Amino acid sequence: MKPRVATAWLGGCSGCHMSFLDLDERLIELADKIELVYSPIADIKEFPENVDVTLVEGAVANSENEEMAHIIRKNSRIVIAFGDCATTGNVTAMRNAIPLEEVERRSYIELADKNPRIPDEYVTIAQLLKTARPLHEIIKVDVWLHGCPPTADQIWFAVTELLQGKIPVLPPAYLRYG
Repeated sequence: MKPRVATAWLGGCSGCHMSFLDLDERLIELADKIELVYSPIADIKEFPENVDVTLVEGAVANSENEEMAHIIRKNSRIVIAFGDCATTGNVTAMRNAIPLEEVERRSYIELADKNPRIPDEYVTIAQLLKTARPLHEIIKVDVWLHGCPPTADQIWFAVTELLQGKIPVLPPAYLRYG
């Protein structure tokens, strides 16, 4: 049975997933070795149970991200903080220096084209958390994959180590930020 692998995108830019796609021809080799059971690059609506490895891109920036992080942890044997936003908060957490009320006023009032108002019901958008936080502050993380974004080689190294049953110990050259 092939390992069940998932990727998820929280509060980030999708750059880590773009690097994942930069695996290029190695994606074909990887496709023979894993079952991709959830990803923003696949049309799967609900996070499945019994996932072996999940790579999580992005910081936890809103209520939807926080809920998804808990679902991922509950259903994943190994969780990887995938890139610097998941690892440290990085660019997503730059808003943390500004009070949430100012962020909301700027976003929903000052920059609004129509109907300027701060939401009081969160039906179509998720409520921002007071601060954007790295993944490990919300759930247990097993592996950190640094970089903004991690390179395709870093991703390949981590995934192939996991496929061999090893927790990746990243070489010093891969322990970089940005």
